[in-house]
Amino acid sequence: MRDHVGPVLTVIAAILAVWYGAAVWMNAAWTQQQAARAGTTVSLSEILADTMQQDRPRLPAPHQVAVELWETTAEKKVTSKRSLVYHGWITLSATLLGFAIGTGLGMLLAVGIVHSRAMDMSVMPWAIASQTIPILAIAPMIIVVLNSVGVSGLLPKAIISAYLSFFPVVVGMVKGLRSPDVAQLDLLRTYNASRAQMFWRLRLPASLPYLFTSLKVGIAASLVGAIVGELPTGAVAGLGARLLAGSYYGQTVQIWSALIGAAVLAGLLVGLIGLVQRVTLRRMGLAR
Repeated sequence: MRDHVGPVLTVIAAILAVWYGAAVWMNAAWTQQQAARAGTTVSLSEILADTMQQDRPRLPAPHQVAVELWETTAEKKVTSKRSLVYHGWITLSATLLGFAIGTGLGMLLAVGIVHSRAMDMSVMPWAIASQTIPILAIAPMIIVVLNSVGVSGLLPKAIISAYLSFFPVVVGMVKGLRSPDVAQLDLLRTYNASRAQMFWRLRLPASLPYLFTSLKVGIAASLVGAIVGELPTGAVAGLGARLLAGSYYGQTVQIWSALIGAAVLAGLLVGLIGLVQRVTLRRMGLAR
């Protein structure tokens, strides 16, 4: 444990040092402009002090973001629309629904691709091609089409999340289902095992390490999809809505707090999948 703490703290300290330095450099121009308009001069210490406490800085200092996070989480009721926890829950709901849809679709496609050469030759190229379309271009199209048929709210954002999350699952699951070598497959054939028995007793257990790795990528992509899905709708709730409101009114501290909140949420989701992975693989005897 001690061997890991030192490097982590060193990296955090380096990030904070660079962040503070960048905040001073980017915010100093405003301080100097204000001094020039007033016909005064400012010293270096005055510049440093002002760049750390501007109301609308170009780049907020780390402590400003930390204060905003504390005020919008610990000091606000969870049900308050000014609470970052409330907005995070709205985004999390779309993320989990989209992740469930994308994971289910990805696993079904992977099974079909592995067991059907026709699907392998037809579906897989289309799955790859689908990821070449920028999500910022397709998200408004999905929102408009679904709204035209009366579908709004959580589902359109979930579909955008599913669009981003299904592809890692397809790729990882296909790789995992094909990971057993020829000798293992031949052994089961000598025992006259059916395709279903080969799937449940060999292919599926062998694919779990690959599946969990792809799920970690998929859940992070699903969160990105949920946030992007909130942008073209003009949503009033969710982390994407916080980003939009911050950009409209020049509240850079709010923007950065929403970004940090999204990063923390993604880390927790990935960590949860990692925990499930360790427990599952340990019970199957595939990990220590």
